[in-house]
Amino acid sequence: MPKISVEIPGELLADLDEHVGDDGKFVNRSDAVRASIRKTLDVLDEIDARHDRLTDEVGDDAGGTDGDDAADE
Repeated sequence: MPKISVEIPGELLADLDEHVGDDGKFVNRSDAVRASIRKTLDVLDEIDARHDRLTDEVGDDAGGTDGDDAADE
């Protein structure tokens, strides 16, 4: 699984940490971030479907990238 680095404001990270750990919904920060990304992509797909903007996900750019993949590595 590829690894990425992101900068997150302290307030947002503190909010995230309230949901991580033994008493939280997520076992670790990575799990929480992955779940959030999946949820966001699902919502974006629903919006695109309502506006007839969905295309086949095989071989297209349906992943929502902006073409700047090098900045994400």
